[in-house]
Amino acid sequence: MALKFYMTPGSCSTGIHILLETLELPFEVWIVNLPAGEHLRPEYLKINPRGTIPTLVLDGGRALTDFKSIALWLAETYPRGRLLPADPALAALAIELLDFALGQLHGEGFTRIFTTERYLSHREQQPSSALRDDVASHGREIVRQGFEALERRLPADGYAVGPQFSIADAALFYNEFWADKVGIVLPPKVRAHYQRVRARPVVRQVLAEEGYRS
Repeated sequence: MALKFYMTPGSCSTGIHILLETLELPFEVWIVNLPAGEHLRPEYLKINPRGTIPTLVLDGGRALTDFKSIALWLAETYPRGRLLPADPALAALAIELLDFALGQLHGEGFTRIFTTERYLSHREQQPSSALRDDVASHGREIVRQGFEALERRLPADGYAVGPQFSIADAALFYNEFWADKVGIVLPPKVRAHYQRVRARPVVRQVLAEEGYRS
């Protein structure tokens, strides 16, 4: 029985898609149409009660329902892929950067840009466009500041925590990809990291599969 991977093209699940292809694992892809609300349908909530993506259903039927748990499971289950450094300090740093990508960049920043309505007061019957713009602008500033902090931590070359691609790179990459799409300027070392990861054949393959040709 193959792994079942529930994902949405161009979302955070792209990072997990990259990890699965990097490990050359057999898996079934199930597309979840977020704009159509498929993540809230009973059949999906039965698999992932949180109604989030990505989800990875393991061979035994157990479901992992967030990016971090899936990434760590993949790294620890398939150590030959070296998705976490053997050095404990570097492995800890990779997990720290993964949390930074998922928490500050995605959770605090990009959610304000892509799902602005979450941050609007429920007392507002019809929030003004100015209020929506303020929320989105705040999100862009959080992302910008996050990338500036990342700029001070990334090495001049290689990947996020050394010469080997890791789970941290997959998490950082999808945020960098989003920034590129919405016109947020990446600092020099962050842009170099983005371009380095995007040039990987596996990453080019994943982006093409998800409908991104350039």
